[in-house]
Amino acid sequence: MNNILFSISLNEYSQATIHEDSEGQKQLRVTGLAPVNYQEQAERILLGPLSASFPPQALLALLGSRFSRSKKCARLMLEVVANRAFAIHATRLGVIDGFSELQPGIFELQCKRQTFWQNPLPWLTAPFSGYTAPDWCFSGEKRHPRRPPISSGEVYRRYLPGLNASFSLRTVNLDRDLQAFNKWMNLEQIAYFWEQTGTQEEHAAYLAELFEDPRVHPLIGCFDDEPFAYFEVYWCKEDRIAPYYDVHDYDRGWHVAIGESKHQSVGKLKAWFQSLMHYIFLDDLRTQRILGEPRIDHGRQIDFLKSQGYGHLKSIQLPHKQAALLRLERETFLIHIVCDLYGNFYVASMAI
Repeated sequence: MNNILFSISLNEYSQATIHEDSEGQKQLRVTGLAPVNYQEQAERILLGPLSASFPPQALLALLGSRFSRSKKCARLMLEVVANRAFAIHATRLGVIDGFSELQPGIFELQCKRQTFWQNPLPWLTAPFSGYTAPDWCFSGEKRHPRRPPISSGEVYRRYLPGLNASFSLRTVNLDRDLQAFNKWMNLEQIAYFWEQTGTQEEHAAYLAELFEDPRVHPLIGCFDDEPFAYFEVYWCKEDRIAPYYDVHDYDRGWHVAIGESKHQSVGKLKAWFQSLMHYIFLDDLRTQRILGEPRIDHGRQIDFLKSQGYGHLKSIQLPHKQAALLRLERETFLIHIVCDLYGNFYVASMAI
């Protein structure tokens, strides 16, 4: 037996993987390098010597294997034989929070649970928006950072052990998704809230317009690669809700339509919701707040958002609906969801 406990892609050609053999011995393996044996002691992990070419990001596989399996693990200390330059590099890459030198050539690397969950590398499968430097422009009278064009294909993926399923997000593809989108938007329960019924031709035109608008990212949500939902993730600064609150440059909002009823269990609701919030916060680390604006009469959704850490700011009157304006802070998400010792987010969706 040789179990893989956690695996991440470091780049197109290299992976970091945690292996456990039949006798419980564990190794961190990186493509092209000798395996690194390690031992676990409560919140401390003792690693064997690292080669001079060992990439600090590979430690994310080791951190993920522990944070995902131990709900009460709030932080980890990695004891490594390395040099100060390696420890500094790992900190600046966001792999760890900090370090101390225990004795010459032996470093203790410290990482909090919430730090690990904010690193894009294990979860994002496309370049994230945070690579783009601020470059100011106007949409009408609204001044905002220029948004990058949306990525095609899959952008996020993670395994959900509580469901024994994978959740993924990918950008809408007209050839692949138009029929499902058209069916979903014409469902009575979706049409009531979205007001987007129409023909396939009308929906093709609607989506084609979104593809040209970097303000909005149209996404398909999947369980085990089976499409079940449509999401729109948008930048708030240039959206219609901007005048109703103290909008920040990298605030984002979202809309959802669940098209397949078999995926509407409570467990899957929490799984896709918390994973979607995770994706939004990862896509640009400058995003500190996520906004929601459900119809004021959608009490079930409003109550659910509050249960997941959203605060109710106020009621607003948009041109097409009266809405409840709610906001989720990055810090609240990390404390309420990732670090609550560690409840539904861990069980339903936060563990590899």
